[in-house]
Amino acid sequence: MSAGLHPEPSGRFRHELYPYRGDAQFLSGTLGFIHEALQADEAVVVAVPSDKTSLLRGVLAHEPAVTFVDTTTAGPNPGRHIAAWTAWMTERGEGDRPVRGIGETAWRQARSAAHLSELRHHEWLLNRAFARSPAWSMLCPYDAADEDQDALRSLSRCHPLIRRDGQQERNDGFLTADTYPFEALADPCDPYQELSFTDGDLSAIRSKVSQCASDAGITREQLSRLAVAVTEIATNSIRHGGGHGTLRTWTQAATFLCEFRDGGYIPDVMAGRTRPAPDQLGGRGLWLAHQLCDLVEIRSAPDQGTTIRLHMDVPR
Repeated sequence: MSAGLHPEPSGRFRHELYPYRGDAQFLSGTLGFIHEALQADEAVVVAVPSDKTSLLRGVLAHEPAVTFVDTTTAGPNPGRHIAAWTAWMTERGEGDRPVRGIGETAWRQARSAAHLSELRHHEWLLNRAFARSPAWSMLCPYDAADEDQDALRSLSRCHPLIRRDGQQERNDGFLTADTYPFEALADPCDPYQELSFTDGDLSAIRSKVSQCASDAGITREQLSRLAVAVTEIATNSIRHGGGHGTLRTWTQAATFLCEFRDGGYIPDVMAGRTRPAPDQLGGRGLWLAHQLCDLVEIRSAPDQGTTIRLHMDVPR
């Protein structure tokens, strides 16, 4: 190992960023990671864009320890991805078998600045989600060909390790804080609709959202999903946010948004991102919102209350 490189201690989740340029570097880094796994009798789960899947399949077509998964099954909302990775890696890690994951996010296909921010937040949350899973590790390839150093720096803050020349290097820029430094939410676009609500107003909330969403071009099937998510979030505001809240709706860049504000506080940064247990009582509202909406943004602080934005893509 070259000087200055420090392997992550064994017995903990290892989360590596792998900046690369071009297909040759992509293959070199990912295959090195996979070969390390095979030599250690570890399973591998690969979740990368289709063009990268084709590259790896060409080399690993007959390797039974490597499983390729369809990344589209989790949908566009990053809030669903931790549950998907948990399922994929648990399935491959039969017994106590260690599992390595390779997950490349299609960063250039981010639908908006909000979507891009939530993708980065997801990468940071992986460290929390799998902190107690020492048998798992993950490599996150990132195409750095466009030389966007600001984007690379932002992403590197989410990874405690960086892979260079086939070795793990401890990342001194990793964000070790207990809370993620969210960007402030942009103001709603004019014109927007606003409604204050309290206990007994759920019907009025659903009616308001249905009318505004229909006017924006949301389909009937989307309206059905949105009605469930809206009911869950509004109910949470009434039960846990001081008994009342404020609803705002607007359309922005082919997206319909519902925003809920209340005086409550959500201390669990993982809320809504892990699948509820079958016998769990309560705690399903945010999970359902993530499953039903194209994006969910959550901002919560003890002294500022909670803001939740539900995004639905308007069909083009």
